[in-house]
Amino acid sequence: MTLSVSLRHKFEGFDLSVDFEAPPGITVLFGRSGAGKSTIINAVAGLLKPDHGRVATQDWVLFDTDRQQWVAPHKRRLGYIFQDARLFPHMTVRQNLLYGRWFAPKSEPRDEMDKIVEMLGIGHLLARRPAALSGGEKQRVAIGRALLANPKIILADEPLASLDEPRKAEILPYFERIRDEVSVPILYVSHAAAEVARLATTVVALDGGSVARHGPASEVLSDPTVIPLGVRSVGAVVEARVREHHADGLSTLDAEGAPLLLPHVNHPPGTSMRVWIEAQDVMLATERPNGISALNVLDVTVREVRFGAGPGAIVQLSFGNAFILARVTRRSAQALDLQPGRKIHAVLKAVSIARDAVG
Repeated sequence: MTLSVSLRHKFEGFDLSVDFEAPPGITVLFGRSGAGKSTIINAVAGLLKPDHGRVATQDWVLFDTDRQQWVAPHKRRLGYIFQDARLFPHMTVRQNLLYGRWFAPKSEPRDEMDKIVEMLGIGHLLARRPAALSGGEKQRVAIGRALLANPKIILADEPLASLDEPRKAEILPYFERIRDEVSVPILYVSHAAAEVARLATTVVALDGGSVARHGPASEVLSDPTVIPLGVRSVGAVVEARVREHHADGLSTLDAEGAPLLLPHVNHPPGTSMRVWIEAQDVMLATERPNGISALNVLDVTVREVRFGAGPGAIVQLSFGNAFILARVTRRSAQALDLQPGRKIHAVLKAVSIARDAVG
């Protein structure tokens, strides 16, 4: 089931004009604060009535301004996951979950409770109240409550923004499971590049109320013309497969036939992975370097060099069917004569890739 979104709305000093489709999986609305991410979520939820637009799946029209169709928010079959869990403090975890199930149509199967509790690992929490839960546990319960409503669409508005890094690392695998196991579209708002790279099936990059680029995560994030959060957050996603683990705490991944050494990846050989590589962590060399501490040296081809208004440049590089980005100075790009088609080497330190950038 694919969600089609077409919205036009004018605020004072800001115009929203977007068109995109969200297939099953996680479609991340990605961009700076004020780009229009939460406005889109609110329109889909029915918390904002846009000047013009249509939001629908193949068999479910939430609203269509041309046909004067409007489904009330409480009838939209949505699961909404907020930044804070918003659990009922006087209810146990079990009661909070059952409250979500209360919104599922009576005709829908009612045997999902055990499956969702198992998927989220919250069986031991059922008798507790929210005050006795950690931030990560509360968010897992909130996710379960949304899923038990048997929604046609799931909305997640920066659900990890209020959590510290350890709690984010705890929650990310559960969103990966939801992405892979739940067959409904998920609209997910984020401004964290590594989070987007790890979770997104589709990325809608937003800039000033419009869609700058829309498509698969690996394509959008590796496009040097799309910089939703500024050059310091530029990077790319590489699809890889775990090849082997080593006694010294490193793992080798196979990325388009090239070995990629990373800190230990807690998955068995053969597992498919995504690796987020930040452009600022990639060094370039015209000759293959020797006698350096960096363990990863990739043979790459320059595809595009994009100069900014300042002293920097973003270089798009390919190896096999994969793309990575490098952030260098204009002076370096000119000194290395980085021209499209030139074959060079990309150097990457194993320890520069954080554990939460691999999923």
